[in-house]
Amino acid sequence: MKNQNKIKIALLLGIMCAFLTAGIFVQIKTVQSSTTTVGRTQAENELRDSVLRWKEKYENAYGKLEKKELELETLREKASNSDESSNELSNKLEMYNKLLGYTEVKGEGVIITLKDGDTSLLKNSNLFATDLIVHDGDLQQVVNALKNAGAEAISINDERIVNKTSIICSGNVVTINDKKVGAPFVIKAIGPSGLLYYSLKMPGGYIETLEEYGVNVDVKQVEKETIVIPKYEGVYKLEHASNVE
Repeated sequence: MKNQNKIKIALLLGIMCAFLTAGIFVQIKTVQSSTTTVGRTQAENELRDSVLRWKEKYENAYGKLEKKELELETLREKASNSDESSNELSNKLEMYNKLLGYTEVKGEGVIITLKDGDTSLLKNSNLFATDLIVHDGDLQQVVNALKNAGAEAISINDERIVNKTSIICSGNVVTINDKKVGAPFVIKAIGPSGLLYYSLKMPGGYIETLEEYGVNVDVKQVEKETIVIPKYEGVYKLEHASNVE
């Protein structure tokens, strides 16, 4: 009887231990599952926060990049406008230099050579010795005729003729731009070659007058851009004129 009770008690204790073990196992699994869920949720939250932070940084960086691109585009436009203004100013300066004679130029036109006449022409003629000589006034008359015919650049013995150029006789030589030059006088003019040539050779023109006085005159028309006229080496100074305030 006692043995049966012991057996019953042992079985009951065994069953109780089994249920207790099962309960503990279930409890452990529940705790583990809960811990895993909590851990996963925390990791997801941290990852989401990290993604949001990086997104915010990206948006800030992209915004700054767009701003810098706009600034760069503005600078490009300013540089482009500056380049255009600079080119326009450079072109104007080049044009003014050409007009003032500060630039060497080339082109078509005419070449006139004036030489003193042969004294043998004085025999049996009404000419005087001075008629055979090329004077400063003769050079000035030819220059004026060239200007009236549309010459854009003129030189005498490679001295550029500009608005302030003076042509003055000094004994047997002529002073041009404060430099003394002698005969023969080679006058180069750039402009419409045909018009320049025929304006000089027209009947009753000054070239015909020089020829009648015994001066040796040669006029050549140059149609190709082979005439080269040097730049003016002097300095423009306004001594009497000033800006209007």
